[in-house]
Parts: sequence; structure tokens; C-alpha cells
Amino acid sequence: MITAVIIAVVVIAAAAVLIVGLRRARGGGRGLKNRFGPEYDHTVARHDGDVRAAEQELRDRVRLHGSIKAEPLPPGARERYLAQWAGVQEQFVESPQQAIAEADALLARLARDRGFPDGERFDEQVAALSVHHAHSVHGYRSVHTAAYKKGGTEELREAMVEARHLFEALTSEHAVDSNRNRSPQNSRQSPADRGHAPWALTRRHAKGSGTS
Repeated sequence: MITAVIIAVVVIAAAAVLIVGLRRARGGGRGLKNRFGPEYDHTVARHDGDVRAAEQELRDRVRLHGSIKAEPLPPGARERYLAQWAGVQEQFVESPQQAIAEADALLARLARDRGFPDGERFDEQVAALSVHHAHSVHGYRSVHTAAYKKGGTEELREAMVEARHLFEALTSEHAVDSNRNRSPQNSRQSPADRGHAPWALTRRHAKGSGTS
């Protein structure tokens, strides 16, 4: 009888531990998904649907880069970056591919100046940015990819529009953490994007728009 009671207690305790573990695992997954948003889905897809591996990677990113604090931009740097970005936008009208390359380099410098890893280590820089700007980092990734392969003008334009979200986050006074105030609706193209050249361009106006 005593042996049976002991076995029953052990079984119940093991079951309780298992249930708690499952709840924590599920909670952790939901927490990561809420924190990383579209970056969560991107990471799962990159791991061919292996959710466990993807979530482990995201946890590692938080562990490695979660403590990054935004470095203030030097005096006048914000204005210079704004002027440079405006110049890139204007350049896009005549030379979309060159503008994309300039935008890629500009974002890398800006992220470095805000305290993220150097842009020469792109994967590490994006991983760090994704912890604090998960809803904006996709545009930077798209611009970086487009800078090294020839794409259609509309594809390049969309990459620039998306990249602007990260640019605006990094040039704000509170660069870390933009995830807190970002929603799927806010990640869409803003009125400023639609109204500022070249984002208001149609296929008819942009040079080289015959490709797609």
C-alpha cells in the first residue's frame, strides 16, 4: 500500500512538472511572437518551419543584444542623416539601383552610430536590430539584398519605402525600443511616404520602370 502511494505521488508530481513546462514553453512562444512580430515568422520560415529552432535563435538574439542601449547621435548628425536620406530619395528617380546601395550603406552607418554592431557584420547587425526594431528591420534586409542583385524598379521602390521605417526609428530621439509603439497597422506606408518623391512615383515616372 505504501509503495502504491509513493508511486502515485511520483506520477502526479511528474505530471505537474510536465504541465508547468508545457505552459511555460507555450507562453515563451507567444511572448517571442508578440515581441518579434513579422520577424518571428521570417525566422521560422528560414528554419523550414522548425519552430523550436527558430525560437531558440530568437532567444539567443535577446540574450546577446537585448541590453543594447541607444547611443545619442553626435550634434548635427541627425540633420546630416536626414539630408543624406533626402538625397538618396531624390537619386532614386534617375538611378534606383545606386540609390538602393547608398541607402544600404547609410542605414549601416546610422545603426552603428546608434550603438548597434558595425554594418560590416551584416547578419549580426540585423540580429541586434531585430531585437529592438523587429517591425522595421525587414526593410533594411530588403534594401541590403537589393543592393547586391538587380531588381525591377517597383521592387526597389518598395524596399526603400520599407527601409524608411527603420531610418525614422533610428533617427528619432528614442531609437530603442521601437517595438513597443509599433503595430501591424503602423508598419504600413505612411502618408509621408506616399507624398514624398520618389514614393509618389508611378511606374510611368520612374526611370527604368519597364523592368519588374
